[in-house]
Amino acid sequence: MKIALFTETFLPKIDGIVTRLRHTVDHLQRNGDQVLIFSPDGGLKEHKGAEIYGVSSIPFPLYPELKLAFPRPSLKTKLQQFKPDLIHVVNPAVLGAGGIYYAKQLNIPLIASYHTHLPQYLKHYNLGALEPVLWELLKLAHNQAELNLCTSTAMVGELRNHGIERVDLWQRGVDTEMFQPHLASVKMRNRLSKNNPDSPLLLYVGRLSAEKQIEEIKPVLESIPQARLALVGDGPNRETLKKHFEGTNTHFVGYLQGLELASAFASADAFIFPSRTETLGLVLLEAMAAGCPVVAANSGGIPDIVTDGVNGYLFEPEDPQGAIIATKRLLDAQNERETLRHNARLEAEKWGWSAATADLKRYYQKVLAKNPLSLVA
Repeated sequence: MKIALFTETFLPKIDGIVTRLRHTVDHLQRNGDQVLIFSPDGGLKEHKGAEIYGVSSIPFPLYPELKLAFPRPSLKTKLQQFKPDLIHVVNPAVLGAGGIYYAKQLNIPLIASYHTHLPQYLKHYNLGALEPVLWELLKLAHNQAELNLCTSTAMVGELRNHGIERVDLWQRGVDTEMFQPHLASVKMRNRLSKNNPDSPLLLYVGRLSAEKQIEEIKPVLESIPQARLALVGDGPNRETLKKHFEGTNTHFVGYLQGLELASAFASADAFIFPSRTETLGLVLLEAMAAGCPVVAANSGGIPDIVTDGVNGYLFEPEDPQGAIIATKRLLDAQNERETLRHNARLEAEKWGWSAATADLKRYYQKVLAKNPLSLVA
């Protein structure tokens, strides 16, 4: 099978969407499929044998790490040369609009997937009034597809409630070979805690951006004076957050990848995640695979992953004391924390990338079965 993948973000950028896509491409290529990736130009020409067709782009003003790549006629030429069986558009926006247009023009079956809950992001950038307009644009784009995939049951319901049709669930996935509990180390714990390894260590991994609501961790940290907080990642809110957390035991670690990131998860006492805008929350699964207990907001796709009191703790986002109570409960009960670690790993082991990609492949085959005569002009 030949798949043309249009995505608004890809390597070398680091985020949950890119993680899912690179593992998906890897497993598709391993299984004999051929993928052509259309993405903003990041200087890379291939990934795991799949060609990357980089499109020149400009930074998005509100979030310079995101690049806007505008479609151009050369995309059509490249598609005609590649002759894909289908086009998969990820988070259709700017470049994805080109994928939708050429799928229709060239009579290629189209699948779209929804990974970023953009309507919820708007209020964090003082643009909440535009939410109804954005939903209409999303509906217009996604309803061009023969199938729309989401990564959590909450998002399946959300899209259906807003008039998006033909929606189904794409199984979650996590690299259980990379993220493992045995990677915990004294060296990493010293690094994250700034040489205070005996203090309770709280961890956040992800973008440092407004929609992640990282500032809401500060009351938790203040309520547990001996605790340390390590923020792993980077983003447009880094300097704002540095000022916000000034005077607390907070360490801005920057990006970690690979085994270093896996070791960070395994070495922490709790992974704390206040975001209410997650379609899934891949970092939660990575933390759980590494045996790191989770304290997270009961919102979006998170309850699909975290079962309160079994493999982590959920708190109600509207409760100002919720995260504090849940974190204290986790840190105060050593025996219970070990049970949560064990159960978190067991949950993650259900969701390897191989199974998630096989799930996606079944959707591809289902769409192709409805379009036996489709071909590139």
